[in-house]
Amino acid sequence: MTQTDMNSERDTLRATWKGFCGRCPNCGSGPLMKGFLQVRDHCPECQEPFHYHRADDGPAYLTILIVGHLMAPLLLAVYTAFRPEPMMLFLGFLVGTVGLSLFLLPRFKGGLVAFQWARYMHGFESGRAT
Repeated sequence: MTQTDMNSERDTLRATWKGFCGRCPNCGSGPLMKGFLQVRDHCPECQEPFHYHRADDGPAYLTILIVGHLMAPLLLAVYTAFRPEPMMLFLGFLVGTVGLSLFLLPRFKGGLVAFQWARYMHGFESGRAT
């Protein structure tokens, strides 16, 4: 990495989108995740380190926020319009809520790790020249 690269700002939106898609925020080709929610220590393509990340509970909070704000009005709309049986309503929204949560959780984690990388947060600033 050259001195110019280390002083340059990283494109936060692009990096976050790459992370949301599960790709390395630096090169965009290497996988960010090793498992469902386990972040790799480094990118296998460009060797960018990721072990500095501190995603903690952020992805879970974002997932709950988004899923709750989507499902609550949808539940009211479906109940008001169709008046389904309570068990059918419960099962339908159970599957939808769990499915959407499982879909969004790793994406939010990847996006949050990439956001931290792009903003030089926590240990990611060690690659930046002062």
